[in-house]
Formats: sequence, structure tokens, C-alpha cells
Amino acid sequence: MEFADQDRTAKTSLIFALDEETFGSLSKALRIFEEHGVNLLRIESRLAKHNKTDHELYVECDNRMGGVAEAVKELRERSKYIHVLSTAHNSSRPVPWFPRKIGELDQFANRVLSYGSELESDHPGFRDVLYRKRRKEFADIAINYRHNQPIPRVTYTEQETQTWSTVFKELTQLYPSHACKEFNNIFPLLIDNCGYTQNNIPQLEDVSQFLRDCSGFRLRPVAGLLSSRDFLAGLAFRVFHSTQYIRHYSVPMYTPEPDVCHELLGHVPLLADPDFAEFSQEIGLASLGAPDEYITHLASVYWFTIEFGLCVENNERRAYGAGLLSSFGELQ
Repeated sequence: MEFADQDRTAKTSLIFALDEETFGSLSKALRIFEEHGVNLLRIESRLAKHNKTDHELYVECDNRMGGVAEAVKELRERSKYIHVLSTAHNSSRPVPWFPRKIGELDQFANRVLSYGSELESDHPGFRDVLYRKRRKEFADIAINYRHNQPIPRVTYTEQETQTWSTVFKELTQLYPSHACKEFNNIFPLLIDNCGYTQNNIPQLEDVSQFLRDCSGFRLRPVAGLLSSRDFLAGLAFRVFHSTQYIRHYSVPMYTPEPDVCHELLGHVPLLADPDFAEFSQEIGLASLGAPDEYITHLASVYWFTIEFGLCVENNERRAYGAGLLSSFGELQ
């Protein structure tokens, strides 16, 4: 990675682990920076995320003095690994706005790209006046919602519950043989604690409280699809934007958009898993303030893991992606 000499006001942030896990490794690292005249603004020591037996160092270097690039080069030769998180930035390229605290999610939660209360002509419910009216009711709930409010409870109609029942029955027959073990470990807890049954659509507020207890994630109602940038920003704060409406009854095994079946059956179980929750948040954190091309790459990572990811357990292929776990046809 090149260092921008023309901007000496920025910081360079590094994460690295030295080859020698012995007493004095910190002093050896500090000596490298001292020899190159680099001033350190911040130093942290922590357990490595990928290997809990290793310790790694996080440092922020002041680019206004010394040879940061030379110090990094020497660290590469002496470290198990080193990650350069940020270097001097190009001030001519503005950083996109991003939320700095969870309450700021209110500022974009209603910027839906499609659907919501308006349906495309190829949507199964496009010509159904009652369904469109019902969708507007759900959209209004999401539009009026603000951070830290309880998610309004919904009385689902008999027709909506029957749609859920069809989806729930078909999918739960496949989970033991097709879903990953983490999913199958958590799903019974949702039955016991959140009202996951064939004849009941769980309430987002109950599920959100369960998630907060398990992994720190919470749900937030949304009227439709968000942009990749906005959706990923929510993950950074362990907030999952969830639809509350359900697909059209005429085709219960198909939906052209995320609905409450997709969210509650596909996403929620693994969001309750602490490791999976951390992975989801990491993708979100990486998106904050990132350029558009980075967002495209991060969205692809999300799509091929959290949405359509597969893993191997005991030499058998299992699903952990929500798009698979909420689709009978895909899961088969």
C-alpha cells in the first residue's frame, strides 16, 4: 500500500502481531517506530480475533513526522501479519455520510428503493386492492418508527397467517437435514421464546428482545428494500432492518422481495448466534464511510454468505444463507 506524502495530517492505523510471543515483544515493536521517528497517537493490545492464543497490537501513527512507510516495511519482515487499516487520505474525495450513533439510523430508514406500499406491475399482489392497502399499513408503521421505540404489534389476518403456515410447515420439514447445526440449535429457542409456530406469525418486538439477549442484535421495521449502503450501516450498530408484511397469499412459496417469512425464518436464527452476529457486524463496520466501489464489494460478500451461503458439515452440504433457509425451492 502506498502512503500519500502530500497529506501529512492524516493518521495511519495498523494491526499486527510479532513473530515472537515473548516478554518484551511490545518494547521491540515500539523500538521500530522510535528508530524511524514515528510518533504513536494510540496503542492497544488485545487477543487476536482469528486466533485467541495470539496477541496483536493496534497502533495509530502520526503521519506528520518520521518514516511511517519505512516502519511498516520493517514490521512486515518481523510480524506474523500486519494489516494497514488506513493511510493518508485524498482530501479531494469526500467521505460519504454515515451514521455515527445508532439513533442516526432514523435519518435514512425510510429511503426505500422499491416496493414498500407501492408494488411493481409484476408483483403477485399488484392487482389486489386489499393487499395493497394492507401493505400501506405496514409501510406507515415503519415510516413512523423511531429508534428505541417498541416495535408496534400487528394483528395478522387469517389469510396472512395461513400463508405463514404454509411456508413454515414446508421449511421446518427440511431444516433438520438441510440447515447448518447453528441454525438447528437456535430454532427450538425461537419456538420456546418467540412464538414460532405454524399457526402464529411472531411479533418483531418479541424477536428483537430475544436477539438482544442472545447477541446484541435488534430488529427495526422497514417499509421495503434499502440501498446496500444504508442496510449495511444498520448492521454496524447490530440493527437488522426487517420487513413486517407478508408475501401475497396466491403464491405462498414465492416472493420477489424480502418479507416477514424471509426475515424471521431466514435471518433471525443465525443473528442470534454470537459468532455469526459478529461477522455480520464486521461487514457493516467496514461499510461506514466507504467509497461506492467498496460498498459494491461488501454487498457481494453479504450476498454470497449471509444471503446464500453454504457450508460443509460431516461431508454434507448445509445452508446458512437466509435466502436459502427461507425458500422451499432453493433449499430442496
